[in-house]
Amino acid sequence: MGVTQQTQKVIVASTEPYSGKSAVLLGLVQRLKQQNLSVAYSKPIGTVWHDEQGGSFARIEDDLRFFVESLNLTEAEVRSPVLFLDPETLAKRLSGEDDINYPQKLKEDLQDIESDIMFVEAPNSLWEGSIFNLSAGKIADTLDAKILLVIPFHDKLLVDSLLTIQQFLGDRLMGVVINKIPPDMIGTAEQQVKPFLEKRGIDVFGMLPADRILRSVNVRELVSRLNADVLCRGDRLDLMVESLTIGAMNVNSALKYFRQRQNMAVVTGGDRTDLQLAALETSTQCLILTGHVAPQEIILNRAEDLEIPILSVDYDTLTTVEIIDQAFDHVRLQEPIKVEVAQELFQKHFDYDRFMQHLS
Repeated sequence: MGVTQQTQKVIVASTEPYSGKSAVLLGLVQRLKQQNLSVAYSKPIGTVWHDEQGGSFARIEDDLRFFVESLNLTEAEVRSPVLFLDPETLAKRLSGEDDINYPQKLKEDLQDIESDIMFVEAPNSLWEGSIFNLSAGKIADTLDAKILLVIPFHDKLLVDSLLTIQQFLGDRLMGVVINKIPPDMIGTAEQQVKPFLEKRGIDVFGMLPADRILRSVNVRELVSRLNADVLCRGDRLDLMVESLTIGAMNVNSALKYFRQRQNMAVVTGGDRTDLQLAALETSTQCLILTGHVAPQEIILNRAEDLEIPILSVDYDTLTTVEIIDQAFDHVRLQEPIKVEVAQELFQKHFDYDRFMQHLS
């Protein structure tokens, strides 16, 4: 393929938020660039952004900037969203003030792309964006493109969803990547789910196992979500937390439990000095204290020596745990270590040659 031929377009879609589209895109684009193919990227609907005040007021889509920086894409190889999914834009559409033909706008936005392959990242689910006529299926129809679907493995009944999606998308469905497969379900996925789907004409390009690093969240994210005060080692907020532990038992039981975990955040009361010391002597990435009780000096000094951040929160233990659990369920692929792990997983578990045959 060369720039004189028509750019091939692939819509990367998912069934729900945080399914792993970014991980699949990272692996695909890296592999294609290794094959000296030129790649472009577009995200028609901006869902995560921040505003910058420069020479002119600009809104930057975070995923777009992440891909530009991670994959060394040039300005000519990326396209900014045609709209941002903010409350004002949604209100205008609902009230009838906004009658813009967004599919046509997208088509015009991408018509001058001169790359071998163009990846278009669809919204968070197959239905999101329908109000603007920019759902995954509508984007595929507009651009005459195939859809690569990323779906997380919750249980074997994902086949129900995929068979329904196949009926809905028809020939637009290029194939699927099954992501986040729990270790104890790998055999079932490979021996039962994949053959079942392929017998029914649904090509499975990849089966990616769940990974603890990809599900991890850094301490800085926890500080932000918990609105926490950092009592010490604010220079170590990039530490990655892989699990959550509640310190509420006696110290002997806690020590045994703590030693079974890796890279954990420990939530405990500010008055539980015994549990705090036990946590600091195990694989703890941060200590989160509840109850409005300041830790003793011995705890702060030990944490300083071990370079472990201590956070203080205003929430009770139950609320704190709920917020942290939500952080694990909504992690984003931004840290360099996650990019590296995602690309390694892709190389091992994605059938690149089969994907390219479908493109051809």
